[in-house]
Amino acid sequence: MSDKPTKLDPAYVERKRQQLAKLREELRKASNREEAVERSVEGESNLQAREYEDDAQKLDMLEKEGNLIVRSIERLTHVERALSKIDEGTYGFSDVSGQRIPDARLDVVPEAVNTLAEQEAIERTR
Repeated sequence: MSDKPTKLDPAYVERKRQQLAKLREELRKASNREEAVERSVEGESNLQAREYEDDAQKLDMLEKEGNLIVRSIERLTHVERALSKIDEGTYGFSDVSGQRIPDARLDVVPEAVNTLAEQEAIERTR
């Protein structure tokens, strides 16, 4: 028996490629919209009379929008990595250990590049 993991079904990988490409486009559009909203709020804030409560609300909203943008960009980075793994022929296998990522995980998180346990360990160290 070989130590090398077997390849995924090509039809499954192609479905994931299409899903990831669609997700990439959606994330790019969402990020662009979120950045436009942030610029709009900042521009409006500079043109209006200042109220401390309004400023606090706007700052809170900008912080939340900024967090959404960061998460979208992080997810977009993972999507790009998953697409490059498809091109490399390593999609479905962990970047950390090379272990097979279960289909159930890939079905829920198609941009997954690590097993769930590995990803949880990475997030704990952040």
